[in-house]
Amino acid sequence: MQFETNQQMKLGQQMKLSPRMIQSMEILQMPLLALQERVDQELESNIALDIAEGDGSGEEAEERVEDTIDSQEMVVGEGTDGADDFQRLESLESNYSEAMDNEYSSSSFSPSRQAGERDWKMDAMANLEGRGKPLADQLQHQWTFAEVGDAIEAAGALIIQNITDEGLLGSDLETILEQNPEAAKQGMTLVHLEEALPILQRWLEPSGLAARSTKECLLLQVEACQQQSDDSEDWEVVGRLIEEHMDDLVQNRLPRIASETGLSLDQVRSAMNLMHRLNLSPGLELVQVDVPPIIPDVIVEFDQEADAYIAALCDGMLPPLRVSPRYREMAQDSALDKETRGFISRNVSNAQWLIESINQRSNSLLRVVTVVLSRQREFFDLGPQHLKPMPMVDVADQLGVHVATVSRAVADKWMQTPRGMIRLRRFFSGGTETESGRNVSWEAVKEILREIVEKEDRKHPLSDELLAVALKERGIDIARRTVVKYRQQLGIPPARLRKQF
Repeated sequence: MQFETNQQMKLGQQMKLSPRMIQSMEILQMPLLALQERVDQELESNIALDIAEGDGSGEEAEERVEDTIDSQEMVVGEGTDGADDFQRLESLESNYSEAMDNEYSSSSFSPSRQAGERDWKMDAMANLEGRGKPLADQLQHQWTFAEVGDAIEAAGALIIQNITDEGLLGSDLETILEQNPEAAKQGMTLVHLEEALPILQRWLEPSGLAARSTKECLLLQVEACQQQSDDSEDWEVVGRLIEEHMDDLVQNRLPRIASETGLSLDQVRSAMNLMHRLNLSPGLELVQVDVPPIIPDVIVEFDQEADAYIAALCDGMLPPLRVSPRYREMAQDSALDKETRGFISRNVSNAQWLIESINQRSNSLLRVVTVVLSRQREFFDLGPQHLKPMPMVDVADQLGVHVATVSRAVADKWMQTPRGMIRLRRFFSGGTETESGRNVSWEAVKEILREIVEKEDRKHPLSDELLAVALKERGIDIARRTVVKYRQQLGIPPARLRKQF
């Protein structure tokens, strides 16, 4: 085998996306909250980006010029002593003193706010609830009050570091000791961990923490309920069922439990009702779960006079942007040195492109929503069961854009409608044709399946085959495996788990 090196010339064409095109696509895909954060960042970093109501100048504008010119490598070259930079700033201050002395701030969300007034954004941030401490820190604080020896206290602290956010023990005691050789060198043994664990389980609140399994977690809570409540006998039955018939409870085999325990079905059902007070993840009671709010990008209302649904963008959270006229003039002033003028020109260009990208996002989103309203009128009038199939390709062809543009326009977007808050992407799906010739989307089929399950006799729930038959009676002929897939997507358990005895 012989290797050779040679040179060749090849003529070809490649399509590459410019950074500005990538920015435009990113902004199109952003939901409203992410876009608001992006705009706030641009207002802080781009001196040429301004709020439309203000003059885009003031003391803060001066600070932004100083901070940005001082921090950007494109303006201040490496190895300089900084004298040229101070001269440049003095020239800016002398030639554009009006832009530096105005009372409005270009970086403030509310440009009309007078000097000395309270900043509503800072007030809102001050009123937010503080971030909760991590679970391990909270449990460690509880453990410091336990009256135990030093060895047990150290063992308990080590166990706490291996408790998951759900409150269960993430590893067995042997693994915990193996993964902490420093503790072993200090004399900690497996016996110390085994002695500390039951003390820790009964000391920490809420009960059920530091359990090695879900069953142990429930039993610890049952033990605590027996000590704190008057109906200890009922809780004793609950503990017995969890200890001996956990699998039968999960599989809803209540007659078998009644037969093997000698209890009646009423007693078993009563015990299961008490189980609803137990928590499978007690640690989550102490951990603060961040649930991001849902802010709609589009609001849809019904106009009775026009007998039509009207859509409007919910962009009131975004400040009206513009390119600062002062900096636009400065970018064209030949009196400034080339480096400073180039820096300002780049910021002006970036600000203009950001504004155009946001406007393009608004136009694209509104055009897509208009098509949704025209094609899904029956959904808004009659409900989810009348949702029609609407592939993105068809919408893209109708609007004359690429299908990727439609996909980005609806990504992570929500729409507030008379029928509640709806994810915009829900309207785009395939479907099937009923025996009557009506087209229904797969989302509508799921809603029909949900309605059938909600109306079934819980003492005789429908199997997957019978659900397929019930759908066929409504004109929807799908296979049993498709019914199983949709049932699982809807979070509906199988028939044996839905049965009530």
